[in-house]
Amino acid sequence: MSSEMNRRAFVKGSLAASTGAAAMGFSYSYEDACMGAPLPTTGIEHTAAPKGKMPTGTIAGLKVSRMLLGGNLLTHYTHSRDLKYVYNLTSHYNTDAKILETLALAEQHGIDTLSIHVVPRALKVMQAHRKRGGKMKWIICPTAPVTRDMKAYAKQVQELIDMGTDALYLWGVRGDRLTGRNVELMAKAVQIAKDHGVPSGVGAHDLNAVKACEKAKIPTDFYIKTLHHHKYRTGPRPDELKSAYSEYPGYWCKDPKETIEFMKGVEKPWIAYKVMAAGAIPPKSAFQYALAGGADYLLVGMFDFEIAEDAAIMRQALAAVKTRDRPWRS
Repeated sequence: MSSEMNRRAFVKGSLAASTGAAAMGFSYSYEDACMGAPLPTTGIEHTAAPKGKMPTGTIAGLKVSRMLLGGNLLTHYTHSRDLKYVYNLTSHYNTDAKILETLALAEQHGIDTLSIHVVPRALKVMQAHRKRGGKMKWIICPTAPVTRDMKAYAKQVQELIDMGTDALYLWGVRGDRLTGRNVELMAKAVQIAKDHGVPSGVGAHDLNAVKACEKAKIPTDFYIKTLHHHKYRTGPRPDELKSAYSEYPGYWCKDPKETIEFMKGVEKPWIAYKVMAAGAIPPKSAFQYALAGGADYLLVGMFDFEIAEDAAIMRQALAAVKTRDRPWRS
């Protein structure tokens, strides 16, 4: 029933979008689609009236909306489990023009910051957004290799700073791999960004990466760490409940209870990501759980047609948080 409702909602939204485009003087026919014609723009501009305010916080002097726009859908790096065609579907939907619309729409709903890894094409679109007057701030994780001499990493950091990046963090893939082996390289990566005068953080899927940073007293300005519950159909199950539907290792927060408990004692701002387990958990459940669990910010991947609803849910979830075990760290 849930999947059928979601399908109907998507079709309804698609029809509404088509109707809205027609009302603004755009046309896009079945023949256009078959011929590979680009999608028409919807006329969304960065100067449009705000749709709603989003609460904000501050990370090392940088003002950040409590909800951040995730970058994976913008770079077409979708987590789609066994549905491999979704990668191509996303790349066909999120064209450069659509990404520009998505950025503008996010700003309209109070989302003033995005987080993304280095994909040259996506970075060019982000630059184009700023040239059009967009104010979206960028928190970017370099993808250059982390080596002893750190030359490639430092070079990419410099390039990102020259582009106007507002904050940097060690990519979660790198943070996980360096944990327990080369913690000193994690410290070097953090310091390289700090030397440029921007907030510098560490990303992680594995909680041990955060533990290692805290133990070594690495001067991170923030953490980007996964958090989601396991109450979804393909979520991890105890051995006695495992079935063909259980994901292994297709989950992103192995032990959410341990994460919540450990992060209580972490005084750095925490941006939680993968909060919907790549779309498996409904936004309301996901946002409430992550905020109650102590996250200061939520990093959420969204298509343009999801932004308005998700932003409204986020504002409601923030308003509903009265008390929690972990104090707000930002």
